[in-house]
Amino acid sequence: MSHTSFYVRRLHSLCGIVPIGFFLLEHVITNAKVLGGPKLFNDAVAELAAIPHDIMLPIEICVLAIPFLFHGLYGAYIALQGKNNPSQYGYTRNWQFALQRWTAWYVAAFLIWHVVYLRIMVKGGGTPISYELLQSYFSNPIVFVLYTLGMVAAIFHFCNGLTTFTMTWGIAKGPRAQSVVNKCAMALCALLTVVTLIFMSSYLA
Repeated sequence: MSHTSFYVRRLHSLCGIVPIGFFLLEHVITNAKVLGGPKLFNDAVAELAAIPHDIMLPIEICVLAIPFLFHGLYGAYIALQGKNNPSQYGYTRNWQFALQRWTAWYVAAFLIWHVVYLRIMVKGGGTPISYELLQSYFSNPIVFVLYTLGMVAAIFHFCNGLTTFTMTWGIAKGPRAQSVVNKCAMALCALLTVVTLIFMSSYLA
């Protein structure tokens, strides 16, 4: 059983970085194009929408949905096993350990909302995603705040996961290497967060 857990945890870690991490970065990059104007953003979205359904559907199921479900369900199991105590042991990594689990729950709820509404109800209902649609969507301050928090939580979860990934796979060995990786990961987190806050604020203009 211990051998099974060993491999399952590594697969869980890998899923969080490769398909899911790439998906997050693609979302940030695509959404950041709104800073170049509505047309640039709409053109980028149209390029993705132009991918044939027969190709996109298997990708969404095999490359996204299955890894997301596995990472989420096994991640929930791990989160329920962990004991968060940042107030008692206020070390940075301990806080990151707690935030990794707290953001996991928020991101799970956020993704269900995001996929059900925008992917299934809106896009699946025949309405294309566009700058104008999102601007109207985010005109609701509650939606805007919750969505922004969801993006920031996903970014932190991914970037902090980069550190745990290198530790789980034995890439960063020793405290010094792990410290360097963690600082780089948090720098990436700060960069992606700033970019996200800037492009999200553009919808308020």
